[in-house]
Amino acid sequence: MTQVHPSAVVSPKAQLAENVVIDAHCIVEDDVTIDAGSHISSSVRICSGSRLGKNLRIFHGASIGDEPQDLKYAGEKTELFIGDNTMVREFCTLHRGTTATRRTVVGSDCMLMAYTHIAHDCIVGNHVILANGVQLAGHVEIEDFAILGGILPVHQFVRIGRHAMVGGGLRIPKDIPPYILVGGYPARYYGLNSIGLRRRGFSAETRSILKRAYALLFQSKFNTQQAVKEIQSEFGNIEEVKHILDFVSKSKRGLLPGNHSRLVENDD
Repeated sequence: MTQVHPSAVVSPKAQLAENVVIDAHCIVEDDVTIDAGSHISSSVRICSGSRLGKNLRIFHGASIGDEPQDLKYAGEKTELFIGDNTMVREFCTLHRGTTATRRTVVGSDCMLMAYTHIAHDCIVGNHVILANGVQLAGHVEIEDFAILGGILPVHQFVRIGRHAMVGGGLRIPKDIPPYILVGGYPARYYGLNSIGLRRRGFSAETRSILKRAYALLFQSKFNTQQAVKEIQSEFGNIEEVKHILDFVSKSKRGLLPGNHSRLVENDD
């Protein structure tokens, strides 16, 4: 049974599914949908255009689906989507899209820790973890299973690949390809995310191929175009490598720098 605290202000035009819980002092505006089993903790504001999935946990003080911080925005109808089973911790701010894409999307089974900001037109995949204070500028794209450390600003239009792990306290102005570790000052390639890949079932052979591919891309004498050609020649039939090459080919901001010094490896 749906439960709404007497102090909450919920628009009669909002659509609440079965077993939704709305705690004290929340505001739920018109044109909001909240799917079954979601729990909205105290003092949360859910703005028009928000589409929330099943079994969400949204903690105290979060602001969901407010207007984008974009001077070009002129009040047009846009949306914010959050997938099933995602956790949004205290004081996160998630903004809906602009006319560029008309939507901001956060996937399923994500964890957004306290004070995370997701700006307009971002696309965040499934099983993504954003630690405390991650700040995504507009149009950022993050693929599935990526993990970002705390107090981390990400420049607009940056893309972060699947299964990447980014250290906290960095500044991310360039694209981060899939499967890697990022650390150092300035942020740079710091090796393969071997422990994370092993935990997610990637074989030793696949990890070895990925490490070799990234050695060509980030630690060889080749420029990016030459490295891509070498990788394609050696490993172009491997599915994970195909994804890397596709990611690199679509990079508009360019890739973060490599690390030609001794790397901190975390392999078997």
